Amino acid sequence: MKRLLQIEFIKLWNNRASRFLILAYFGLIALIALVTSIKIDWGPLKFNVADIGIFNFPYIWHFNTFMISFLKVFLAIVIVSMISNEYSNKTIKQNLIDGLSKKEFIASKVLTILALAVASTAFVFLISLVLGLMHSDYDELSIIFSDLEYLLAYLVKLIGFFSFCFFIGMLVKRSAFALGFLFIWFIGGEFIPWVYLTSKYSKDFADSIYQFFPFGSMWQTLAEPFTRLSVIQSAAREVGEEIVKDYAVHLPQLLIVLVWSALFIYFSYLLLKKRDL
Repeated sequence: MKRLLQIEFIKLWNNRASRFLILAYFGLIALIALVTSIKIDWGPLKFNVADIGIFNFPYIWHFNTFMISFLKVFLAIVIVSMISNEYSNKTIKQNLIDGLSKKEFIASKVLTILALAVASTAFVFLISLVLGLMHSDYDELSIIFSDLEYLLAYLVKLIGFFSFCFFIGMLVKRSAFALGFLFIWFIGGEFIPWVYLTSKYSKDFADSIYQFFPFGSMWQTLAEPFTRLSVIQSAAREVGEEIVKDYAVHLPQLLIVLVWSALFIYFSYLLLKKRDL
């Protein structure tokens, strides 16, 4: 297992584009965290994002995992390119000739996906912890380490998305076309059907169906955190509205994503097993 993972990371690190994207991904997370924590005090213009409460424990776990999850496209490009390079450079055939089985080849890619997802989750945890300790109004350990299930949801979301990218990369074999296919699938296979169901029936009905689609299941692992902010809740009450929403992480939703992940990996193996290399 260690050998397979080591081989994959050597390939990624020796690829200039992949190395840049991985470093850019983690660097961008750190940069965004740094910029949003800066206090602006320019004469009459005084603003501090921390005053809104987004860095308060335990809310920060929810907010950061939701926002940073949009940056996963950087690593998606890495994963799709990782597969396309295997075909374009003929390294997949060479690896199999050198004695690597098809199961081991798939396992090496899955381990890479898991490693990237775990590394991203750990980095988000550290960034959030530091920002929270710097700006949060609460410093009790019981509050700091509550709601960590959002990190679990974030991890599962990444695993699901990266597994989907892996399967599409294996199916299409060209990174540009694979990324285009992901976009087409999202629009034609999920967004348009969701809009149709919403217009014909109701949003609740559309959401109940959408949660079983690949992208839909991943989206619903983390509810949007903005209306959970106390300032938003207070503003709503002032105009006579009450925001009632379920922000919790639900295990069945995570299991749906994990089932899709397992299917994508299995389908990738079937493609490799039956394909003439």
